[in-house]
Amino acid sequence: MTHPIKRALLSVSDKTGLVEFTKFLSGHGVEILSTGGTAKTLRDAGLKVVEVSEHTGFPEMLDGRVKTLHPRIHGGLLGRRNIAEHEKSMKEHGIAPIDLVVINLYPFEETVAKGADYDTCVENIDIGGPAMIRSAAKNHESVTVIVEPSDYARVKQEIEAYKGTSLETRKRLANKAFGRTAAYDAAINRWFATELKELPQFMSTARLRQVLRYGENPHQHAAFYTHADAQPGISTAVQKQGKELSYNNINDTDAAFELVSEFTEPAIAIIKHANPCGVAVGKNLTEAFKKALACDPVSAYGGIIATNRTLDAATVEAIDKLFLEVIIAPDADKKALELLEKKKNLRLLLTGGMPKRERVSFMVKTVSGGFLFQNQDNAHVSEKDVKTVSKRVPTQNELHDMIFAFTVAKHVKSNAIVIVKNLATIGIGAGQMSRVDSVRLACWKAEEAKLSTKGAVLASDAFFPFDDNVHNAAKAGIRALIQPGGSIRDADVIKAADQYDMAMVFTGVRHFRH
Repeated sequence: MTHPIKRALLSVSDKTGLVEFTKFLSGHGVEILSTGGTAKTLRDAGLKVVEVSEHTGFPEMLDGRVKTLHPRIHGGLLGRRNIAEHEKSMKEHGIAPIDLVVINLYPFEETVAKGADYDTCVENIDIGGPAMIRSAAKNHESVTVIVEPSDYARVKQEIEAYKGTSLETRKRLANKAFGRTAAYDAAINRWFATELKELPQFMSTARLRQVLRYGENPHQHAAFYTHADAQPGISTAVQKQGKELSYNNINDTDAAFELVSEFTEPAIAIIKHANPCGVAVGKNLTEAFKKALACDPVSAYGGIIATNRTLDAATVEAIDKLFLEVIIAPDADKKALELLEKKKNLRLLLTGGMPKRERVSFMVKTVSGGFLFQNQDNAHVSEKDVKTVSKRVPTQNELHDMIFAFTVAKHVKSNAIVIVKNLATIGIGAGQMSRVDSVRLACWKAEEAKLSTKGAVLASDAFFPFDDNVHNAAKAGIRALIQPGGSIRDADVIKAADQYDMAMVFTGVRHFRH
């Protein structure tokens, strides 16, 4: 059923296409109601606008907090046109129908993302906007609701064709409107929970960014959703070139960028199936790449590279012979972009910056009939945080490598073992059911890459339950170990380290990653 549009209320923060759309409405005889900055923009464009305060007969008050919360607004939205009692009541109280609502909410998510103070964030919590959106969406039988400029074109087409909007379109727009207010309230809920250092009592969805070709496997449906207040990363990344991203590309690329974000020095992470196969820091990205690639050049083929610096031409030239699926970086210089254009299928993502490591963020994992929720593992172990438990104290170079290795282990699937020398991984054992097997795998991977483990350090994401891993590490020539500690057999593990004159430090922090 087509419903004509005779009166519209416009109040937007995103003014993209606003003037053009309003000119179209006015040209079709639609009366325009508006407020504040929106009304000023329209008047400056020469359009006739009726202020909401004039329409309601009641002035804005309390610094603009109360302006649309009025029976003549909500009655005009909620009143059902085909119900005689509603029509009678509206007429008695001088309530004119409002047929179209165009509203963007206060930019709360963007305000939080900019790091605004508490009071500023609170002032950017929209009250009247969500109320009007929900009123209009509930009465979609008669009212059209638009919550973002991308829907102007569809409504214009229908007005031109039918002099109104179809019920099907109003239903779709209502559905989108309820989704927007749900996501908006969820963002406020997440922010409050962060401020209070509590878990949210309720959870809601984010915004659909992209429908994917398929999920982990071709028979699975998938999509990519993002939060408006996301830090720089996969959610903010702009794809500059290459094929469409897949579910696995997005998952692996996120893992790669999350890892390099840990380091302040120029860093490269090479990821395959969400696990690092090479990580290094260097005096520049080119040096870091060469060191990272040496760890496991076989697994790096078809992998994903992340950098924590602007991608430069020298690094692109170093990468040139390696087949990759994705490169993600905070930015890329002009020459690097020109060189990468030759690799048409390579996906290049630029995030626009690096995330703040100290900012609290959350992780969600689905289980049957629900999901698990936790804050992200933001624990960072520094040299001053570790406790030497062996007789031999680690050298300064060993300590540097230990911290680097433990940081990488945080991003390796548990059971995780990482062997490092000179701030570069040389062997990684990931995702094994037995920690002994992870140690063996890491040593074997180093041997396969023809990288000597003599004098290297080894990190474990969790404590050694027995001393067997110390003996295995000693056989490989490893000279220092870093682990959380906390096993009931810590004394046996320390004794074994002293037996081989190995340095061992405890972090007191565990980094399981499942």
